Amino acid sequence: MKKLFTLIVTLLIFCFGILVWSLDGFISSGPLEQPATLIFAPNTHFTEIADTLAQNQVIAHPFLFKVIVFASGQSAKFKAGEYDFPIHISPREVANMLASGKTVIHHLTVAEGLMTSEIIDMVKHNDLLSGEITLDIKEGELLPETYNFTRGDKRNDILMRMHHAMQKELTDAWAGRADNLPLKTPEEALTLASIVEKETGVASERSRVAAVYINRLNKAMLLQADPTTVYAVTKGKYKLTRALTYDDLAINSPYNTYKFLGLPPGPIANPGKASILATLHPIKSDELFFVATGNGGHNFANTLKAHEANVKKYRESK
Repeated sequence: MKKLFTLIVTLLIFCFGILVWSLDGFISSGPLEQPATLIFAPNTHFTEIADTLAQNQVIAHPFLFKVIVFASGQSAKFKAGEYDFPIHISPREVANMLASGKTVIHHLTVAEGLMTSEIIDMVKHNDLLSGEITLDIKEGELLPETYNFTRGDKRNDILMRMHHAMQKELTDAWAGRADNLPLKTPEEALTLASIVEKETGVASERSRVAAVYINRLNKAMLLQADPTTVYAVTKGKYKLTRALTYDDLAINSPYNTYKFLGLPPGPIANPGKASILATLHPIKSDELFFVATGNGGHNFANTLKAHEANVKKYRESK
């Protein structure tokens, strides 16, 4: 009986030691010497995940990892996706990361003033996204900003996020617009904002450029906006890499604001928040003209005579 008792105690001590060693190994630093990125496909069994982790030296003891993770119930919570594992991450931290779905976050930055065709092309050729683009997205319907996504997200989904973001931004901005603007609908505001976006990249000029066009609309003057005429030439399908010609200025298109009064029938690009707000809150001025300085900004004028002098300065500076 003494021998049996001794054997049982010894086995208990041994098992307790194994348990302590296992738990200590589970919470201690792992063997990973360099950061590792691993991708687990949907429906990958947790035992296969453990084996992959061991093969890539994220964990040292896959069998113990499987036992502890299964016993804790975390194995059923493991989520597919792309994971970044830092050096010496512990097995417990690995399990928590996989169970919480803390996947790698990627970023897609959409610059202000891009045409819808350019944004769709960007999304289409992003290899981290999946699925075909089947949406009918019109010009001006996507809000430029940085969007977070995870590997495998649907292309349609990220485009819809851009679309909803633009709808919300335009609705909120329209609700807080200045009084007495010659704009009847949010869509007209978006159209003018897209022109302002394409006319200047200088933040301090946006509301001033908007004021020029607001003044022209109020006076029933031709807008004579080069970017709209560019859009008349390209139809929003590509970027024009040459200067406008006199033939371009005579093109018979409602987007040619050198020939047709009022706003064009729709946006010519996707304006950012700043241009939308500037359009709906233009400065108070009597300015009707502006021309590039050649240094990134513009010279503004109230009269045609002053404008012609500014044009002459610009031409002489080139």
